Amino acid sequence: MKNEMESRFLLSVYEKIKQHGVKEGLGHHLDGITAYTDHDGYTLFIEDALVKLRFGFHNQYTYDYAKTEHKEAFDKKLENINKAY
Repeated sequence: MKNEMESRFLLSVYEKIKQHGVKEGLGHHLDGITAYTDHDGYTLFIEDALVKLRFGFHNQYTYDYAKTEHKEAFDKKLENINKAY
């Protein structure tokens, strides 16, 4: 599902998670969100237990989630990270 979230916002949140989060495995974890890239760094993944966001080439992104309320809660977590850090 394609959404209308701004690319700058996603990149900003990714960088904040990377800077302020705890390194775990291949990614960083902050406030219930994990962020990491693929092997070449062209695709970003930002996820929690219920939602996975894939952001890649040409600023295209897709969400993977089962329920709308999961996505809404996920988006709020991203907004909170963006405001808090």
